[in-house]
Amino acid sequence: MKLLILDRDGVINYDSDAYIKTLEEWIPIPGAIEAIARLSKAGWTVAVATNQSGLARGYYDQAMLDAMHARLRQLVAEQGGEVGLIAHCPHGPDDGCDCRKPKAGLLKRIAAHYGVELAGVWFVGDSSGDLDAARAVDCQPVLVKTGKGQRTLAKPLPAGTLVFDDLAAVAARLVH
Repeated sequence: MKLLILDRDGVINYDSDAYIKTLEEWIPIPGAIEAIARLSKAGWTVAVATNQSGLARGYYDQAMLDAMHARLRQLVAEQGGEVGLIAHCPHGPDDGCDCRKPKAGLLKRIAAHYGVELAGVWFVGDSSGDLDAARAVDCQPVLVKTGKGQRTLAKPLPAGTLVFDDLAAVAARLVH
């Protein structure tokens, strides 16, 4: 199985320091939907691992999050592709869970769902937390310059981190 794991906010859709709270605020980054569809059609399973502390903070509810993910799946399906498992952490930063990135619980949940090892699997993110979660389970850390990516680039990156302009560039590298 060819598995690719993506962070959501800042990789697939625009991010906001005020959180993505409504369907209207969930806006795909240009080329991201097409990139996921291209990967899917080329045989990749594209899963998503996303922190969603806005749930714990009361900014939106599970139904709204489900609506955002339904929109993502619909847009990718319209391009002939498919989105795999979307694993999310509903907890706040102080809840002490094992799923909130930079912890690796979401990545482990995806691996268990598909029955695969994570060593070498690309995890594409835009933040240090994403890269740290990738390293914790021997995934290949991949940074995109969208979202918080430019800020993250200004900090030391984990050894071996691959850097791309955006998700479309990642897809171009993986689909020949």
